[in-house]
Amino acid sequence: MKSTIWTRWTTLVPLAGLLLLAPTWGRELGVVIELLLAVLLAGCVLASVQHAEGVALRVGEPFGSLVLAVAVTVIEVGLIVTLMVSGGSETDTLARDTVFAAAMITCNGIVGVALLLGALKFGTTHFNAEGAGAALATVATLATTCLVLPTFTTSAEGPVFSSSQLTFAAIASLVLYMTFVLTQTVRHRDFFLPVSPEGEILDEDEHATPPSNRTALNSLALLLVALVAVVGLAKVESHPIESLVARAGLPHAVVGVVIALMVLLPETLAAARAAARDRIQTSLNLAYGSAMASIGLTIPVIAVASIWIDTPLVLGLGETQIVLLALTVVVSVLTVVPGRATRLQASLHLVILAVYVFLAMQP
Repeated sequence: MKSTIWTRWTTLVPLAGLLLLAPTWGRELGVVIELLLAVLLAGCVLASVQHAEGVALRVGEPFGSLVLAVAVTVIEVGLIVTLMVSGGSETDTLARDTVFAAAMITCNGIVGVALLLGALKFGTTHFNAEGAGAALATVATLATTCLVLPTFTTSAEGPVFSSSQLTFAAIASLVLYMTFVLTQTVRHRDFFLPVSPEGEILDEDEHATPPSNRTALNSLALLLVALVAVVGLAKVESHPIESLVARAGLPHAVVGVVIALMVLLPETLAAARAAARDRIQTSLNLAYGSAMASIGLTIPVIAVASIWIDTPLVLGLGETQIVLLALTVVVSVLTVVPGRATRLQASLHLVILAVYVFLAMQP
């Protein structure tokens, strides 16, 4: 019997994840159930990658990367808001920790993995410096505006924005993000397309045949289902994660790192697969687009949600985090400006990520 999209594991696993949310939501679970949900969570992540690639093949770059970045960020926002509403005083820094973790994971982890895979397979990786540079500049501006400046402003006590400052930062973030999307998809789309070693634009993916419109729409619907299942299962697993972090004696900021790792796993896998096809520009679109969406979309939504959430919204980074962000920006600039990279650049980014994770656990 011929397999259809509705009988494949990429459809059945997310649906199973959704079905298990109702009986497990908000309840104490045994170890066996928690392990089962963790396996389902991993399966939903893998399924979302498959469906995202189907959509990406249909709409082409850079629209495919944009679809996955926005979809995952919506899930991230929903997860942060849910945890802040249900959490206590320890969640006042959750938005900052998760957004900063997402920025470090995307700009160092996803970029590093993609460059390393590409360099190991093809020697030297090539990408469009104009597009990657524009994306990196936008990420740096968003991160500085939303995460660094609250540490130094004086209108409100502590590393927080006043109401007017938060409103301004939210509007500025949306303006920057929408301007970039317009540039990426309309005005200068060619800046964000994969390039050959000779610098020629590769508009089509020669390794795969684009699916039909019907198949792409099915993939889009199933992508949304899979991502909803991811955030739901991640929410159910959040309490065991928080308990595990507490028992290990680690800072609560590690929870934000774990959440960001779970949410960004689909994009990490998609970026790695693109790098294996010598489409490093696609990997960079995913990485920087995710960082941009994580800040540019999350902060405005959290700002609106803070009207109903009693927990203070702490956005300002600490000294160590600011240093790591500055180092990330400097190294990233040196990586993207030449338009090509080797295993050395990949190693630099991965080491910065390792330093960040280590210092998050041992501040």
